[in-house]
Amino acid sequence: MLKTVARGLLKLFGWTVIEPPERPACAVLVGYPHTSNWDGFIALFTKLALGLDAHWVGKSSLFRGPLDGIFRRLGGIPIRRDVRNGFVAEMAAQFAANPNFLLVIAPEGTRSLTAGWKSGFYRIALAAKVPVALAFIDYSRREVGILTYLTMTADPATDIAAIAAHYKDRQGKHPELAAPIRWLD
Repeated sequence: MLKTVARGLLKLFGWTVIEPPERPACAVLVGYPHTSNWDGFIALFTKLALGLDAHWVGKSSLFRGPLDGIFRRLGGIPIRRDVRNGFVAEMAAQFAANPNFLLVIAPEGTRSLTAGWKSGFYRIALAAKVPVALAFIDYSRREVGILTYLTMTADPATDIAAIAAHYKDRQGKHPELAAPIRWLD
C-alpha cells in the first residue's frame, strides 16, 4: 500500500517513476544529480514507490540527536568524510552478508558544485562484485528512478564514460551545481 501511495503522490506532483524491468538483488545505487535539499524528499518517495529496501550513506553530522534513530530506521549509514576508515571494505562485507543489499550513494558527496565524482561507490561495487544502478532525478522532464544497471569493467575511464553517456541531458533542480561526471579522486 505504501508503494501505491508514494507513486500516487509523485504522480500528483507531476513526476513519472522509471525503472528497468529487471532488478538485481544487490547493487550500489548512485544518485545524480544531487543539487537540492528537495532531492532527498523526492528520493525517499521514489524509494517507497519502487519498493526498494535501500540503505543510504550520509555525512555523520546528520546522525546527531533525535534524527540519528530516525535516519538509521530509514536505512541511513553515517560516514565520516574527513577520514579514510575502511568504509569500502565494510560495505563490501555488508553485500557479502546480505543477499538483498542495496546501497545508495551521492557520488558528488554534496549538493554544492564539485570538480567531479568521488570514487567510493565504484570501489564498493568492484569489491562487492555488484552492479551500479544509475538513479536520477530529472527536474526538466519531471522523471525520477533508475536509468539502468551497469556492471563495472574495472577500467575507470571506460566505466565513467558509460555512466556519463546514460546521464547525458539529465538535469537537477539547480543544473549549475551538478558536478561534471569525471573522477575526482
